[in-house]
Amino acid sequence: MKKLLLIYLFTPFYLFAQTPKPSARQLAWQQRELTMFAHFTVNTYTDREWGLGTESPAIFNPSEFDANQWAKAAKAGGFKMILLTAKHHDGFCLWPSKYTEHSVKNSPWKAGKGDIVNEVAQACKAHGLKFGVYLSPWDRHEASYGTASYNQFYKNQLTELMSNYGEISEVWFDGAKGENAKDMNYDFEGYWKIIRTLQPNAVLFSDIGPDVRWVGNEKGIAGQTCWSTINLKGLAIGNSDTKRLNEGNKDGKTFLPAESDVSIRKGWFFHESENNTVKTPQQLCDLYYNSVGRNSLFLLNIPPNKKGLLADTDVLTIKTFKQIIDETFRNNLIPKTYENSPLLDKNLATDKPLKTSESMVIDLGKNQTFDRILLQENIAKGQMAENILLEYWNGSAWKELARCSTIGHKRLLKTDPTTSNQIRITINQALGVVNLAEIGLFKASSKEK
Repeated sequence: MKKLLLIYLFTPFYLFAQTPKPSARQLAWQQRELTMFAHFTVNTYTDREWGLGTESPAIFNPSEFDANQWAKAAKAGGFKMILLTAKHHDGFCLWPSKYTEHSVKNSPWKAGKGDIVNEVAQACKAHGLKFGVYLSPWDRHEASYGTASYNQFYKNQLTELMSNYGEISEVWFDGAKGENAKDMNYDFEGYWKIIRTLQPNAVLFSDIGPDVRWVGNEKGIAGQTCWSTINLKGLAIGNSDTKRLNEGNKDGKTFLPAESDVSIRKGWFFHESENNTVKTPQQLCDLYYNSVGRNSLFLLNIPPNKKGLLADTDVLTIKTFKQIIDETFRNNLIPKTYENSPLLDKNLATDKPLKTSESMVIDLGKNQTFDRILLQENIAKGQMAENILLEYWNGSAWKELARCSTIGHKRLLKTDPTTSNQIRITINQALGVVNLAEIGLFKASSKEK
């Protein structure tokens, strides 16, 4: 008995711990890395951010609407999915819902015969993109809002979207409510049940999941430490601890990765007066490092204009952003002699296990100059790393190159330009064995600042 007790006491706790792991849909979602949000409704024509619900459908007339232009631009920008505001808070539906008259069916666009949701879904399919929708629970037009019967109204519309537009890969929720209906209790469990039945592969986003959580800000920035795991006690949709959402919890009981949302412009809907606020390609690169590069997904809103098109400036910005990122990460400076290593196979199903206090040296074969580092864990086995030291050999001693806390799906680190023929990775702290799945050394594009 004493021998068994000693074995128990001196066995690392992680051998007993049940580390939360992602579902197949969560893994697929995170590997997409970039999603384009498209905020489009009557607000585009009234110059508002939040509609009142009293707008006439007659104002909605995107005369040059072209969903293929959206999809081509998204693909050229490196985005893997378009997430459409099928209905925002104003209640105007971008599809001809049979449950309300407040929709495109009563607009002059295509003489009321058009369906924005369908055209965007079809364009995504044609261009190899995933498709998702946001259906606002808050509806400022619907008379039943604020009463118990509203939940059924919402479920009816949700069922329409989940049934008639092919594969839906993400459904986005928030907890916004009208000031006069604070007691409105959204039946989120009932909403999610419909989606699980009709679109079982779709990830469900809200402040607290159940598949994907909010990053806690609308700046597109994940925490320097960003755990995919989190403890949900005390959190609620529409009323959450933003710091906890931003960083997660290393002892979190739920695997719930973060999505980092931000708009390319000052507002979420298109406003001519904000044409001078379009983020630069370099700003988008910085956001990429601070979202995807911190174990999150980058959700960038690009709002269509009154014509129903993405503005030329926005399209050029995201195209240039992708060119810069591609140029930076095109050539891994780790020599091709490592080709058979799981750390260079770009297959996150294989990995190099490293225990706490264990180091790994990578010989570059010759001096290489680099200033970007890429690390990835095989998160299918759980997120483990919490303190990593990277060093370079200066010819006579190891010198610190960079440190990071969490890795997760992807960690991108910027360093000063460094020339060396060897680097060393040490796992200083971890929850268990770190399954390092990918590593890269890169020289930043000259277009990066």
